[in-house]
Amino acid sequence: MTALPRFTEYAARRIAKGRGNDRRDGLPPGPSAPPGLQMVGFLYRPIPFLRACRDRFGEPLTIRIPGIGAIVQFANPEAVKEVFRDSGDAMHAGKANEVLEPFLGRHSVLVLDGERHRGQRRLLIPPFRGDRMRAYGAAMGEITRARITHWPLDQTFRMQTETQAITLDVILRTVFGMDVGEAEDRMRHKLVEATRILDNPLYLIRAFQRDLGPRSPWGRFLRLREEAFVELSALFEERRREKELGGVERHDILSMLLDATYEDGSPMADEEIHHELLTMLVAGHETTATALSWVTHRLTRHPLVLRRVQRELDEAFPDGDVDPDRVQELEYLDAVIKETLRMHPVIPGVGRVIMEPTRIGGVDLPVGVMAGCSIYLAHFNPASWPEPERFDPARFLNGRPSPYTYFPFGGGIRRCIGEAFALYEMKVVLATILMRLVPVAAPGYRVGTMRRNITLTPTDGLPVRFRRRLARRTART
Repeated sequence: MTALPRFTEYAARRIAKGRGNDRRDGLPPGPSAPPGLQMVGFLYRPIPFLRACRDRFGEPLTIRIPGIGAIVQFANPEAVKEVFRDSGDAMHAGKANEVLEPFLGRHSVLVLDGERHRGQRRLLIPPFRGDRMRAYGAAMGEITRARITHWPLDQTFRMQTETQAITLDVILRTVFGMDVGEAEDRMRHKLVEATRILDNPLYLIRAFQRDLGPRSPWGRFLRLREEAFVELSALFEERRREKELGGVERHDILSMLLDATYEDGSPMADEEIHHELLTMLVAGHETTATALSWVTHRLTRHPLVLRRVQRELDEAFPDGDVDPDRVQELEYLDAVIKETLRMHPVIPGVGRVIMEPTRIGGVDLPVGVMAGCSIYLAHFNPASWPEPERFDPARFLNGRPSPYTYFPFGGGIRRCIGEAFALYEMKVVLATILMRLVPVAAPGYRVGTMRRNITLTPTDGLPVRFRRRLARRTART
């Protein structure tokens, strides 16, 4: 771990000892540390930073980030409900996400608001519906099986690297619809290199998004992105030629977007499809890979939970082959995933920029302030989650939690479109791995949380070992 993350974890604790801001702007109290220091704490050690702020100032609280301004963090369910129930007119999520525009493009559904957002969202929802989504299960299982055959048994390796490889191949196969070959290899190489550059959390701040030439990190990212768009444009033309010649009907998400039309009958522009595919990559590759790593970590620390998951798998698939059509029946695996996402939210929170004076949680917020719904603070609220530090999948076995106390995929009209896809992919991947292998904690490893761009990942890529399952229990008679 580098010196800067060690420093910022210490800084996060020191922030809690501040006297708080003077509230001359009428906003809730928060740390008095300079905004630059708050930025370092929030970017590099968000969990200690938020915990320290909550312990010192309560909730809601206000943090201040250069280039963003004041962010009022809410975690109370009633306040979260008020934010999520907004129609998108009084509060703009796209404006809150505008720092992502240079990553994703100006047409990304994440940075749009109002009617433009609603129109784009309508076109993106159909490919992620249940029947469409399940058609991708076979590819997810095949990709996972191929990957794990190369894992060294009883040797330590970084799980995050492996989960990223799996989820990237799932994106290339099911979203981009690419076949195995040179084109897929070229695209994979460009995307891996581009996302590696974006690992640095500083690129979430506009001041650091500067093109200083092709050898500078941001300049290199922009050029890789354009090279990927050139590859995608060639893929678009190939799909269109296939359709004109009456070729095999494809069901990947790219093919559906090429056929999609707005309410006036006009198709999506190529640039719009470029930006949405890049959004799906950023929002669905690193995030799902990180969630898979956190579940693996929890299974290594809770052997009874692991045994129950594997017993459920053995009973569901007595022949040893995972049927993607039946993974939705795995209630305990589903509960393990959801409890993991409660304790390890992949992103720390979601935000809305106030566009007209608004009252949230009893606090009057002026135009321009950002209302943040802190996923981490809400998921560790003892009023909503008794003993929140205890890992207990049983919390999710009886009924659904309130969408205002549990929202790892955001909420309201901005709830993640790919939520069902991500959960389904996680079940297929985990079931495929756990039918064959047993995860074991790496000797001497102590897990921590670090930020990689927008995601909160295990430190050091989660070193882990796997051993082969010696025997499986057959289904009960």
